[in-house]
Amino acid sequence: MIYTALLNIAIFQGIVLGLIILKSSIFNSNSNKYLAYLLFALSIVLLNYVFEIEGAFTSYPFLRFIDDVEWIFLLPVFIFLFIINRIDDTIKNRQKHYLYYIPFAYSSIVHITYDLSNVAGIYKIPDSSIFLINILMLIQLLFAVIIIPFLPLYSYFMIKHLKDSKEKKWIITLLTSLYLLLLTWLTTYLVGLFLGLDISSTMSVLALSATFIIHWTAYIGIYKYKLAKNKDAVFNFLNTDVALSYGNLQMVENNTPEEYREAITADNLYFQKLELLCKEQHIYTDSTLNREKVAEKLGISPGYVSQIINTITGDNFANYINNYRVEAVKEMISNSEYENYNLLTMGLESGFTSKTTFYKAFKKVTGQTPNEYKNTSK
Repeated sequence: MIYTALLNIAIFQGIVLGLIILKSSIFNSNSNKYLAYLLFALSIVLLNYVFEIEGAFTSYPFLRFIDDVEWIFLLPVFIFLFIINRIDDTIKNRQKHYLYYIPFAYSSIVHITYDLSNVAGIYKIPDSSIFLINILMLIQLLFAVIIIPFLPLYSYFMIKHLKDSKEKKWIITLLTSLYLLLLTWLTTYLVGLFLGLDISSTMSVLALSATFIIHWTAYIGIYKYKLAKNKDAVFNFLNTDVALSYGNLQMVENNTPEEYREAITADNLYFQKLELLCKEQHIYTDSTLNREKVAEKLGISPGYVSQIINTITGDNFANYINNYRVEAVKEMISNSEYENYNLLTMGLESGFTSKTTFYKAFKKVTGQTPNEYKNTSK
């Protein structure tokens, strides 16, 4: 059947794309891992739907353990965490992430407890407890009515903290598509539940719409927008081993062969990931950022971080990071959204620790003081 074939293709693509994001040194980041989890959760929702229309739950009742868990509760959570992990740490650290998993955890416990009785037959829930089960199910429904409409809505308020306009545009499109899908699903489900109407045709359309979200994320997020920011690096990654071999990594860490050091170029995978962290994750806004923190994010030694930066940019680590901070300040100066900010506030928000270091770095990069630059840019 063509319809199920389309769903299966999307499921496969979602899982493969999620694995690439998690395993690739180019794509992997704290933010992107939630995008991978989102694709996994969406793939599981589609897989359960395929099981349902193919009658797999009748042939294999134990698959109910997977289907009865409300994976859809994770979709608004993962898109929200994907967004807030792309903004600066000050705002991100205010969020109590574990609270957003409560509806999913609650649903899982309730349904698994119920299925251990009705599917596995390990014990028998007495008829006198059916009323309690219904109450627990109503609480789950309440969670759905709260988290599905309102968490994505809250995500829109978080997007305003993103600094890259192109990034904002595609993330808003992704969030809006997912939001409409979730709202339509919730409305359809409630109509079917309370009015007893046949909702199968609408659910079929929604499942097909979910496949387009997966395909679109693959094309826009990975290829066109390029989370890696480098087509050649992506091509090389997808056509070679997962990363450097262990032997090569040892050679890099030991820093011994002169010819290997000379071979470091701008398409170095670790440098590409560092560029990604700076341009998309804005790690330079962390005023405590140092080589050790960057090395931990990249999975290499602090010495190799310096070696990569020195070889490719001809500059040291501190100046490399300060260049990004200065560029961030320059963008703020030219952006009307920050017209009420004074220059020192801009510098501190960009990651500088004091007025002295800010003014010194700005003058070194631009040849002007921040005040001079602001006056000449008007």
